[in-house]
Amino acid sequence: MNAALPSVTVVIAARPDQAEIKAVTAGKQLDYPKEKLEIIVARGKQPSVQRNAAIRAARNDLIYFLDDDSVPPPDNLRRAADVFTDAQVKMLGGPNLCPPEAPFLEHVFALVQSSHLAFFSSAARYASLGARRETSEKELILCNLLARKQDLLELGGFNEALYPNEENALMDDLQKRGGKLIYDPQLIVYRRPRGTFRSFCKMLLNYGRGRAEQVRLHPTLRSAPNFAPPLFVLYLLATPFLGIFFGMIGIWPLLAYLLMVLLQAIVLSFRGGIAQSICAIPLIILVHVLYGVGFWRGLFTKLKTGQDRPKIDVVLQNIPL
Repeated sequence: MNAALPSVTVVIAARPDQAEIKAVTAGKQLDYPKEKLEIIVARGKQPSVQRNAAIRAARNDLIYFLDDDSVPPPDNLRRAADVFTDAQVKMLGGPNLCPPEAPFLEHVFALVQSSHLAFFSSAARYASLGARRETSEKELILCNLLARKQDLLELGGFNEALYPNEENALMDDLQKRGGKLIYDPQLIVYRRPRGTFRSFCKMLLNYGRGRAEQVRLHPTLRSAPNFAPPLFVLYLLATPFLGIFFGMIGIWPLLAYLLMVLLQAIVLSFRGGIAQSICAIPLIILVHVLYGVGFWRGLFTKLKTGQDRPKIDVVLQNIPL
């Protein structure tokens, strides 16, 4: 039975001085034959560079990317092995869920991230939604992602000029070559969201900037919905003038939007409860505003190449099993 299982290298990007790495502890507990499993910790300060170095050093057929704080259940790799029996499957991923023991504020952040109104199709990255299906980069996330090593090498690995969104551009390239991307809602990891309001806001700005830079480097029709938040920001700035010149007609879109936010909060209350859903209302609006502001910034930043970034040494550490 073990002979039919693909060999897997778990790749974990970590800081140079990081002592506690939750993903390493969880990786050692994966229910998988030790002779077919390898864990590499790539230490450095440039995650894309770290992961690319680990890909080149990996000795196994599949790469399982985990963030340093990702905690996968023991059966994840056996579940994934079944999907990769289809040669057309190039990547497989699932959601990262907020652990039950996380503080209230983090559960609110997680609830907002699982909101379709706030994160559109990317809500599937933060909640187990639907059934296993073929998907796009919108639903997959790098903290819980498997890929074939050979495909990664053929495409040159992650674009080291992009952070975040380096995985999204790579997924687009795989699909352009006819490869399948699969979302499995039961292939989960537990991972805590941002811990403070400030870090949550910074994340949203970075997500918007990163997406805009990706669109500039890898434009696709699927990127069109990402222009909604920056256009919404423009509408908010213009609302006072629209009210002056057009009266209530100019404000109706804003009222309709606020109604949608309220309806979304009601839906979320069935998942997170009344208190969390009430707290989510202003955060949903904040998601659109900060993502939109970040997107505008990303449209006008100077795009850097891998050569433009200062090279920092990457230290690869093979973890004994």
